[in-house]
Amino acid sequence: MERCVVVFVTCPSLKSAKQLAQHVVKARVAACVNILPEIRSLFRWQGKVDQAKETLLLIKTTARRFPALKRHILRSHPYDVPEVIALPVVAAHRPYTTWVAQSVRGA
Repeated sequence: MERCVVVFVTCPSLKSAKQLAQHVVKARVAACVNILPEIRSLFRWQGKVDQAKETLLLIKTTARRFPALKRHILRSHPYDVPEVIALPVVAAHRPYTTWVAQSVRGA
């Protein structure tokens, strides 16, 4: 079984999140993207504490396809330093992980 990961990416708007989600699925570097609109982020940036409304993407892919996914995100993301965090899936429904692996294969 190929190892799956869930990748967290925040975007500045719903529009940019939808565009990025569509791009990575079409490129076959992501099997599925959940879009969680209007989260509130609190962070330190350029020496001060800031906050922003953002949209969170939860991207499902395989560990093998993560480097290609990251390249796609970094090329098209509007932030200077985008959040791109991959967490391993430690347990899952096998048919789902098989589908994820098949969806990102062959690109």
